[in-house]
Amino acid sequence: MRGSKFLKRNARDWRAETRASSFIDKSTICEAGGRFGMTLTQAIPGTIIFDGNYAHKGYALNRMCYSFNEATNREAFLRDEDGYCSRYNLTEEQRTAVKSRNILAMLDAGGNIYYLAKLAGIFHMNVQDIGAQQTGMTLEAFKAKLQQY
Repeated sequence: MRGSKFLKRNARDWRAETRASSFIDKSTICEAGGRFGMTLTQAIPGTIIFDGNYAHKGYALNRMCYSFNEATNREAFLRDEDGYCSRYNLTEEQRTAVKSRNILAMLDAGGNIYYLAKLAGIFHMNVQDIGAQQTGMTLEAFKAKLQQY
């Protein structure tokens, strides 16, 4: 019982802190004490923390990507990409990211990687393609780097 109260208090404090901060600076050290008492002790440069702000920002993009669970929607997107993006009211930033097939730009536009995986599949991209984008390497260089491990 005592541990349960501790976890509830920590979770409550963390939620209050999260609501109080409208932006988490990526360059600073972030403490994210949560349900299991875990703490992120250092920021990872270039890492986007998908919080409520990003969820709100990327709602249209993520909603569109969720629609790709249906094969007919994937086909409709391939037939008329611009029209399909309009149907979901994507922002200009989101449309540009989709057109350029830039997963990192989609993440920055509020995309959630789990939803974007469906879109990446439509583009015939796999996890290695995304990893190459994230590291700024060519696909061949990224694959070679993986072989070193």
